[in-house]
Amino acid sequence: MIEEGDDLINEQDEPQETITRVTGMYKDWFLDYASYVILERAVPAIEDGFKPVQRRIMHSMKDLDDGRYNKVANIVGHTMQYHPHGDASIADAMVQIGQKDLLIDTQGNWGNILTGDGAAASRYIEARLSKFALDVVYNPKITEWQASYDGRRKEPINLPVMFPLLLAQGGEGIAVGLSTKILPHNFIELIDASVKHLQGKRFTLVPDFPTAGIADFSNYNDGLRGGKVRVRAKISQLDKNTLVITELPYGTNTSSLIDSILKANDKGKIKVKRIEDNTAAQVEILVHLPAGLSPDKTIDALYAFTSCESSISPLGCVIEDNKPLFIGVSEMLRRSTDNTVQLLKQDLEIKLGEFEEQWHFASLERIFIENRVYRDIEEEETWEGVIQAIDKGLQPHIKHLKRAVTEDDIVRLTEIRIKRISKFDIDKAQQKIDALEEQIAQIKHHLEHLIDYAIAYFTRLKKEYGEGRERKTEIRTFDDVDATKVVIRNTKLYVNREEGFVGTSLKRDEYVCDCSDIDDVIVFTKNGSMMVTKVDSKTFVGKDIIHVAVFKKKDKRTIYNLIYRDGKGGPSYIKRFNVTSVTRDREYDLTNGNKGSTLLYFSANPNGEAEVVTILLRQAGSIKKLKWDIDFADILIKGRQSKGNLVTKYTIKKVELKEKGVSTLKPRKIWFDETVQRLNVDGRGELLGEFRGEDKLLIINQKGVVKTVTPEVTLHFDNDMIVLEKWIPKKPVSAIYYNGERELYYVKRFLIENEGREESFIPEHENSRLEIVSTDWLPMAEVEFVKERGKDRKENLEVNLEEFIAIKGISAIGNQLTKDKVKQINLLDPLPFEEPEEVHADDLEVVDEDIIEGDEESDESQTTLF
Repeated sequence: MIEEGDDLINEQDEPQETITRVTGMYKDWFLDYASYVILERAVPAIEDGFKPVQRRIMHSMKDLDDGRYNKVANIVGHTMQYHPHGDASIADAMVQIGQKDLLIDTQGNWGNILTGDGAAASRYIEARLSKFALDVVYNPKITEWQASYDGRRKEPINLPVMFPLLLAQGGEGIAVGLSTKILPHNFIELIDASVKHLQGKRFTLVPDFPTAGIADFSNYNDGLRGGKVRVRAKISQLDKNTLVITELPYGTNTSSLIDSILKANDKGKIKVKRIEDNTAAQVEILVHLPAGLSPDKTIDALYAFTSCESSISPLGCVIEDNKPLFIGVSEMLRRSTDNTVQLLKQDLEIKLGEFEEQWHFASLERIFIENRVYRDIEEEETWEGVIQAIDKGLQPHIKHLKRAVTEDDIVRLTEIRIKRISKFDIDKAQQKIDALEEQIAQIKHHLEHLIDYAIAYFTRLKKEYGEGRERKTEIRTFDDVDATKVVIRNTKLYVNREEGFVGTSLKRDEYVCDCSDIDDVIVFTKNGSMMVTKVDSKTFVGKDIIHVAVFKKKDKRTIYNLIYRDGKGGPSYIKRFNVTSVTRDREYDLTNGNKGSTLLYFSANPNGEAEVVTILLRQAGSIKKLKWDIDFADILIKGRQSKGNLVTKYTIKKVELKEKGVSTLKPRKIWFDETVQRLNVDGRGELLGEFRGEDKLLIINQKGVVKTVTPEVTLHFDNDMIVLEKWIPKKPVSAIYYNGERELYYVKRFLIENEGREESFIPEHENSRLEIVSTDWLPMAEVEFVKERGKDRKENLEVNLEEFIAIKGISAIGNQLTKDKVKQINLLDPLPFEEPEEVHADDLEVVDEDIIEGDEESDESQTTLF
């Protein structure tokens, strides 16, 4: 038996062949296969931005190009002469190029990237090269060629693409052992960046997606490994019960997006009544909500639980010199731009050579005819004699030529027809030579100023092809959505206090509250322990549960008040604390840690309430004072691990609630971060003011719609918002608007009487528009008038709006501003006014700077700003 790897010897002991180990075979084959997939299928080349199949498609389309449309099936068949794979892969690749709307001019049903619909069969759709492709992709004179896979034809090694095409189209592929994902970038921005690179300036590139949407590129990392792009659908509120999605995140379509919404609805993460897909040329998905559901929270829930937000990890990998290269998009653009400059140089040099050859022969032809050199050959009987005679005749006249006269030049002179000689015009010949000299001089100038020539080239591309290619994707920095704050609580939480179980399956036990499966639960037991655990069907947390609730991470508003006895017969202590973060499923001891400690009193206060309790002692020895009151407001809020303040060293018989508490938290400061268009309490952006529980925000947009809302971090704001501030109910809104129906300007001042209702304060006419709006006490405006022909310009008018009109209802038309033609209305600085000071009955001493004040609520209430 022959062992694996041994040499096979025949009977005459002559070596015939060697058997290679199987492992060796697989090693070589796998490496060959991996190299083939990487180089020939999945990864684009940095030189032209094409994968091999794409390059062959483009080459075939140029072969077939006659200005008219060709059936895609014909193009696919023609491409198979160069491509060693089947027609399906070629057709799919061609559809992907066509859908990017850059290189191929399409006709027929090429599918829809918005809906995910596929293209029609290749025999039904047609294509031809776009003008842009013909302009920047092809130049046979500077193209390097190689034999096709079967040796019958020649195909380009790389196409001479003079544009950062790979970044414009994007590209992705999965090879063996590596992958690539280059995101598409904006056409105009790429040209601008190329120009900046040529000028030696810095530039920054971020993607631009054909599906538009909103994107956060703060972690893009130049498209290198480790970067991340967050993309979102554009969602707005159509009315109080309807949301509309008008733009999609990259990588999704309307079908997959709607499926993800329905799945989230089935899982109870969000609540949706029904969905309408009205997408045609533009995306329009209507999401109808049940009555009473917050549209703003639902928008956040869509981002948190559906494909309305997704994360893309770019990976810049290209082929250079038959090797994979990991590279950022900025470096890709630099190399592409530098390559374009070299291609432009080669093209100029080729044109220069052609024009110089034309000039050389035109000059030689003129000498040949003008000096009648052709007569010198009349007596010659041999071809060699003819050549020598012409050469001799030319010699006295060729000193100004830029190169020597060759035999080929003389042969070409002999081919001139008699008719051409007889009709030769010296002036026209000289004009042709002069024109060639001008072209040669121009090309030499371009070569000497190559960078300027390249900048002019890119500028021309932008001018000719940039129209309609403006940025589609809105650049924005996203605020993280807290899933626990926007999830629909579709499950009920129960507790068995005595046995120490909490969960959603204990339906025979005490109901606690509604919850969701992503919530955490905080539990306190009588022995002074605390635990936070994830919602489950049934979890043991410790016997004698005294309080259970859904846990809010980083919640500084909920204050826990407790009195505990330290050990079996030890002293009693009082403490106040909040719980902002803990380790899940870890038991925390809120007492001093001595065995036998127990809680004597406990309350959870969602708005920082501080109640008054009565302490009752047991009669023992010579104790004189057996009863007194303690106000929790006198106790500082500290960490949960603090020992607390001493209540008494004697045994407490009972602790009774004497008086329900009021909030000891100061008003909450709220900021608006314009970058992410969201409210926050972290000090980011513009301070809107200090808010108590009853305070509202005033919002006015450019359409003349006003509303007041409770300030919540889940609020969304439209791009046309022009006023966002703390609402002072007694402070009027002043506005000047154009009445489209009456074609006049009006002034009005009004108070907002219907809290929480969205109302329009300008007439509903297509030509009506809001000019200025002010929430100042004494606003001033300036009116500029149109100069009428034959009349002097009317002086600008300053208007004190407070004196101009009294405060009326929001639906009032107002007073006419002027009958003259108005050019412009400007809002001036308001007159000085001392605003009335806000007085609140519940203004209390600040207990802790980190804690914030809210409404007066009972122990079980949970009314908070956020």
